[in-house]
Amino acid sequence: MEKNFSLWKKQRLNKVDVSKKGSVDADIQHVVHLLNSCDRFFTTSSCSGRIVLIDGASDCREVQKQDCVWLYVSHQPCCFQDLKSSLEKSNGDALMKFEPFVLHVQCRTLQDAQLMHSVAVNSGFRNSGLSVSKTGKIISAVRSTHGLEVPLSHEGKLLVDEDYIHFLVKVANQKMEENLRRIQRFYQRLRSALQSSEVRNAEDTEVRDVEDQDGEDTEVRDVEDQDGEDTEVRDVEDTEVRDVEDQDAEDTEDMHREDKPLK
Repeated sequence: MEKNFSLWKKQRLNKVDVSKKGSVDADIQHVVHLLNSCDRFFTTSSCSGRIVLIDGASDCREVQKQDCVWLYVSHQPCCFQDLKSSLEKSNGDALMKFEPFVLHVQCRTLQDAQLMHSVAVNSGFRNSGLSVSKTGKIISAVRSTHGLEVPLSHEGKLLVDEDYIHFLVKVANQKMEENLRRIQRFYQRLRSALQSSEVRNAEDTEVRDVEDQDGEDTEVRDVEDQDGEDTEVRDVEDTEVRDVEDQDAEDTEDMHREDKPLK
């Protein structure tokens, strides 16, 4: 699985960006760079958050590129005049939406995904989650619930007055500002968590190295102790042999004395 992850990451990062914008949004480039520079993660899709005005058929309830016309898109706070001018181009059912920051990250291990999920939730992205595919791909999704979706026209006819559009612009911009604050909070906490994790991994590696060294030292001491015991046994055996030899010599001398004739 480790080998597959490295291959998946290489393939993803070498892919051409096929998104509508064609590049990573400016407000999250630092987040994407942080994750892609870490060997435990890589991003698969992202959006910093956007205010959109789409026009579609009556049954077009979601943003679908093949069915709806994008009248207005901004990854920054919008202004009333821009939105109003775009709304005038509607000839179907116009829908104004604020879509908050979303980020999909493939993780090397479940532990890495849990770290990502914890950081996301603690940063205000409480709709975050993770999934594991049949092929073993572990994806962490960073999502929020503070979106906005309001219908503004039906069959090209405006349903609200300008005061209400002013109000919607204000609400959408407030949500965008809060969204950017959460992104920054997420980045700071993610960076801190990754640094802490690297320190823990380094400490664990050091502990394992010390334990391995201790094991080697213990093994050496055991061998030395065994050698000492063997030497002691040999010394005892040699002493016993010498004692036996001395005893044999004394016995021989005694026999010689006994065999000597009396005068």
